[in-house]
Amino acid sequence: MTKVTLENFYSNLIAQHEEREMRQKKLEKVMEEEGLKDEEKRLRRSAHARKETEFLRLKRTRLGLEDFESLKVIGRGAFGEVRLVQKKDTGHVYAMKILRKADMLEKEQVGHIRAERDILVEADSLWVVKMFYSFQDKLNLYLIMEFLPGGDMMTLLMKKDTLTEEETQFYIAETVLAIDSIHQLGFIHRDIKPDNLLLDSKGHVKLSDFGLCTGLKKAHRTEFYRNLNHSLPSDFTFQNMNSKRKAETWKRNRRQLAFSTVGTPDYIAPEVFMQTGYNKLCDWWSLGVIMYEMLIGYPPFCSETPQETYKKVMNWKETLTFPPEVPISEKAKDLILRFCCEWEHRIGAPGVEEIKSNSFFEGVDWEHIRERPAAISIEIKSIDDTSNFDEFPESDILKPTDAFLGDAPLHPKGSLQLWLTRPLRCGILTRDPLNFSTKCLFFHSCHHL
Repeated sequence: MTKVTLENFYSNLIAQHEEREMRQKKLEKVMEEEGLKDEEKRLRRSAHARKETEFLRLKRTRLGLEDFESLKVIGRGAFGEVRLVQKKDTGHVYAMKILRKADMLEKEQVGHIRAERDILVEADSLWVVKMFYSFQDKLNLYLIMEFLPGGDMMTLLMKKDTLTEEETQFYIAETVLAIDSIHQLGFIHRDIKPDNLLLDSKGHVKLSDFGLCTGLKKAHRTEFYRNLNHSLPSDFTFQNMNSKRKAETWKRNRRQLAFSTVGTPDYIAPEVFMQTGYNKLCDWWSLGVIMYEMLIGYPPFCSETPQETYKKVMNWKETLTFPPEVPISEKAKDLILRFCCEWEHRIGAPGVEEIKSNSFFEGVDWEHIRERPAAISIEIKSIDDTSNFDEFPESDILKPTDAFLGDAPLHPKGSLQLWLTRPLRCGILTRDPLNFSTKCLFFHSCHHL
């Protein structure tokens, strides 16, 4: 533990020094390009130095619950909840992700959270939800995230029976770029599903894990399903349903599964369940399942129980079928089958360009897709509009505590002190060389390639 603490400390010092040098070099380059005179350069350098000083002051600022006003619960899951909050001194609106320490320790999430956070804060992307601040108290971890008022893809799909192929093309194309941005960083998301596809105010996709039930849960371990399979009857009732009844049953059960510790294995590639290992191609399988759900109205392996779903995923060669009463184009069907196949033959193995050149995406302007109107418009009435989120009752998760950085008790299974051993690392990070923006990323379901 002490070794990790020291490593984090010196790593942070080096990173901060490198970032300051990068900003200074960027400033000098800009001034040379603009042809500024010596006096103008001196004034610009002085202003830059003041910004550096102010930025250091901000990085040392300790935040707690008292700095935010809770407005509404917008999400709830197995490990905690997400609240819409407003920062009292600026009025800025954020999504506060609250994770109960006891639950995270019990589910053995701490090490994964720390390692994955430390790496992902090194990058910035338009395709992932940003984290601005983080702090903790004796009971909870708090992540102050970017608030995306469009809700998530799960909610959108539950409101609609199916999406058109044009709408599906748009959302799948954006998700391709989002997943590729994670792969470019050297990560596998491994838990791509509609819950984790958030929509911004203009209806464009960003990756996240707002479902609060992602990560290394038992739901993602093959032995969990194997241990229960012997006691479960086969899902004959669900198999005999028509598409309309399947869609209705799926929607009725979907939200409950999203909030449970068991979760749903519907979107997980079969190789992830196996002991032989997996690579980044498992994310493209998940995207194929989502594409199927968008066009058909339910995912291809949905069942009455997660264990039956697991059986269908592992037996996908027989269970991946298309209902004749819901016609889709051959282009769409072909792409789904190229996503959902043996990983050795899966589309995207040579690179993302193979996916982008598929005939289903004909006409997609990949370079400017975020600049075009979204396939489905999002109506936002105010900065704190939560109309695209479900209603949740209030809870006592935010009962008064000593909320400040580093105040985390020891636990028999480990210590959460390491979560914010160096709060400057995660609390506030700069990414803009000159504008001193304060943003960083958080993904606790990502894994190394």
